[in-house]
Order: sequence, then structure tokens, then C-alpha cells
Amino acid sequence: MAESEKDYSILELQARWNRIRIANLYDALDSMGYPNQCLDLGIRPLFPEQHLAGKAVTVRGGRDPRTREEIDAEKDTATFTAVKDLVYPGCVIVIDGGGEPWTGKFGEMTSWNLKQAGAKGIVIDGFIRDYLGLKVIPDYTVCARGTSPIESYRRWRIHATNVTIAMPGTLTSQVTVRPGDWIVGGPDGVIVVPQEIAMEALIKAEEIEEREQGMRIDLAAGMSFEEAYKKWGRA
Repeated sequence: MAESEKDYSILELQARWNRIRIANLYDALDSMGYPNQCLDLGIRPLFPEQHLAGKAVTVRGGRDPRTREEIDAEKDTATFTAVKDLVYPGCVIVIDGGGEPWTGKFGEMTSWNLKQAGAKGIVIDGFIRDYLGLKVIPDYTVCARGTSPIESYRRWRIHATNVTIAMPGTLTSQVTVRPGDWIVGGPDGVIVVPQEIAMEALIKAEEIEEREQGMRIDLAAGMSFEEAYKKWGRA
């Protein structure tokens, strides 16, 4: 009987996705007719050895159109609360920054908050704050365009949560991200796996991983590349 996501918990699946290398996932999706799922290559882990996998909780943001006086009068903290309330173990927060170029959306302390609620990490089309603090948060991966010291308060705000968003792509102008899609990131970039094909993609990627690992072992043992390629079919 074919495997189904329903047969596993989110954390069981997250652990399997976390073992998949990004290039191998791309090859699996490419073979399935989904070549355009890679986000803009400027969005990648701040700390290159880290890996990220989880189900998307989406955020759409943009410039704050209110005046400084309106912002100070409202003292709006409900937007972050709206995100925190959606977090569950095994999720990844994915933020469409709305084109605002300079502020740090979220940072060290908000990331601790999200991590304690179960988030595995965050993906931002834009910048985040507090490089040194983010570096030491365990089991939490930040994928962004870089870091910025500029406070987002009064300059950027969350407009909507858990809605379909569009993130910039590499081979296409945009990649759609829906709540519940799988997000997988690593040193080579970040890929979005549509939820309806996620199990098939995972199984294909695991098969590629198995073949590549077999080839690595044989090459390290002295087998020629030609022999290893004939045996495993990876290059």
C-alpha cells in the first residue's frame, strides 16, 4: 500500500524531510514536472551548515502606511500574536516582506518565542535582526536575505496570516506558498513542496539520497567513478 502523510505525525515527516539535501529534492521535483519550486537564491540559511524542514505558516507584510502618531496611539502588538497563535510543532514561518527593503522583520527574541511554540525556523523575503543571537538558538534555522539593525516597528507591519503568498523564485518570478506546504532549506537554497505532492516527492528524494550515499561509500572504498555510476546512476 502506498505511503500517505496521514500515516505519520508531522514531526515524523519533518525528521525525514530534514535528511534530504536540497539538490536531491530539486531533482525529485524536476522529475515530477515541478521545476520551478526554488525560491530566489538570495534567500538561504544565515548559517550555511544548517538545514530546515517544516510545514508552512504564512505571513504577508508590507510597509506600515500609518503615521507615527497613529502607530504610537494604537500600540499594535496583535500582529505578532496572530502569528504565534498559528505556530505548532514542526512548522516553519514563511514571510512575504511585501517589498520593504531594509528593516529586520522579527529577530532573536521573537525567534525564541516562535521556537518555544514549536517552529523549526523562519523564511523571510527580506532581512532579520540580531545575527549573533540567532546563531545560538538551538534547532532553529533562519533563511533570509541577510541581517539588518533597522527596527521594523513604525516601518513594516504584518497585514495577513495563514493566507496564500507569493515568494520570489529563481527560475520563475514567483513561487506560491500555501499554509501546509512543505518548506525545505539548506546551503543550496530553499524549496517549496506543494502539499498535494509532498509524500511522492519525499519518497523520490529519499530514493535519490540512498543511491547517492551508496555511491559515496563505494567511491570512498576505491571503486572507480565509472563503476560506481554504473551501479548507482548518480553523477
